[in-house]
Amino acid sequence: MQGNRIKEHLNKLRSEPELWDIFTRKEEYNPPFRDKFERFPYYLSTERSIFEPVVSKYLAEIGLKTEYPDGKDFAVCLTHDIDALCYSGKSIVADVAKHTMHGQLRGAFKRPFYNIHKRWNPLWNFKEIMDLEEKYGAKSTFFIMGLEEGDQDLNYQAEDLSREMGNIRDRGWEVGLHGGHEAYKNLEALKRQKANIERALGEKVMGYRNHYLRFKVPETWKLLEKGGFKYDATFGYPDCIGFRNGMCHPFKPYDLLEGREIDILEIPLIVMDCTLDQYMRLDMVEAWDIIRNLIDTVKRYHGVFTLLWHNTYIQGERLRLFEKILGYCLKKGAWMTNGENIAVSSKY
Repeated sequence: MQGNRIKEHLNKLRSEPELWDIFTRKEEYNPPFRDKFERFPYYLSTERSIFEPVVSKYLAEIGLKTEYPDGKDFAVCLTHDIDALCYSGKSIVADVAKHTMHGQLRGAFKRPFYNIHKRWNPLWNFKEIMDLEEKYGAKSTFFIMGLEEGDQDLNYQAEDLSREMGNIRDRGWEVGLHGGHEAYKNLEALKRQKANIERALGEKVMGYRNHYLRFKVPETWKLLEKGGFKYDATFGYPDCIGFRNGMCHPFKPYDLLEGREIDILEIPLIVMDCTLDQYMRLDMVEAWDIIRNLIDTVKRYHGVFTLLWHNTYIQGERLRLFEKILGYCLKKGAWMTNGENIAVSSKY
């Protein structure tokens, strides 16, 4: 990511107290309430310009101009959180009954074998995702969990994905750590899960995103700094898409308690798929309208549009929406890549 250094322009924010408070997320220090996952939700924020990157807009007005490979106007950071690869017994029984009721006997027969026959399992879709993205000249990051027996939401173990992770890397895509429930506030858990992924992968990982977007300002950033990560891609609201701290550019966060910059690059998350339907209650038409507008906004300020699309959403109308996003970004001249390439090319 060439062009003017973002850091030099961010230093000028101090003369704009309102923007500085938005950028540093001052209101998230000791908030009066968090949700059941200990997250700071958008509905508690006093900053309501969620669909306008007010800080990036200001930086552009004072001269920030970022440039991307091959003269691209903006970037898209494509990511996938791999929360689940195995189906529960309850869901299998329900699906067998559903297929049988509709006369879909082939589907009813296959369903019980999803967890042991990868070719039949629609969640085991690493290759399909890469093949689809390759059609649009894109690459992405797969955030994979490094959980162990006894960890909450354990659905698979990293050692069982060694071959798949090797294929991901061989094709030029990225593997990052998808931290478990406690990792965002527990350095020991963070390091243990990172080691599990790196052992299965056979190389170091640089990128991170926490499960359920659990995050605490500024504590999680400082733990990631200590944990040896280069970048994080967690920082977005779970209950609303948009620009959590007014930024559509990667940045290094500032710790108001210690008065210093934290040595971790944040690639802010702008859209998470399940936020659209589970939190905002949007149908696919409404979701597309708001996503298209956000893409256009990021392009206007030459920023990075970070998208999280779970492997469980690569089906049906959700898959069609994902492919529509890829096609639109290609048409708009985006550099569609993974977090690793964004981080390495960032001239922060």
